[in-house]
Amino acid sequence: MDIRSARPLDRYFAGYSGDHSNATNQAIHVVAVPAILWSAIALLWCVPPLLPWFQHGIWAALAMFGTWAYYNRLSRPLGIGMLMLFFVAGCICRLLEDRLGIPLLLRIGIGVFVLAWIAQFIGHRIEGRRPSFLTDLTYLLIGPIWVLAKLYRQFGWRY
Repeated sequence: MDIRSARPLDRYFAGYSGDHSNATNQAIHVVAVPAILWSAIALLWCVPPLLPWFQHGIWAALAMFGTWAYYNRLSRPLGIGMLMLFFVAGCICRLLEDRLGIPLLLRIGIGVFVLAWIAQFIGHRIEGRRPSFLTDLTYLLIGPIWVLAKLYRQFGWRY
């Protein structure tokens, strides 16, 4: 198949996969990318709402909705999977907010974010290639569905 005639998702995956061919880097990404996604949601969760009748998490919810809409447009099956992952991530943030409070959720989110990015850069050092997002910021959004697509392929699910 000619990559120019492929779906946009297939073109993104081809570009992303080209920068992630090393097995160790891929394994790091399978752990670090979801960690970064969750931590970004957690950090947005901690941003105070502007209006008093909103609760913490409104900014995370808006970001998750916008990102989900993008994913759903690229692939309905991956969009459904990401919707479920966003729901779980939101539930985890809400649970941690309830049990630990916003200040500790913020610290955990920062810690996970920093550690996961360090892991990512170690993976790219092993790979010997720059991260994809340095050439196109869209790849920051492609990473999570690339990892999810790997899971789908393991189960034989089409996307």
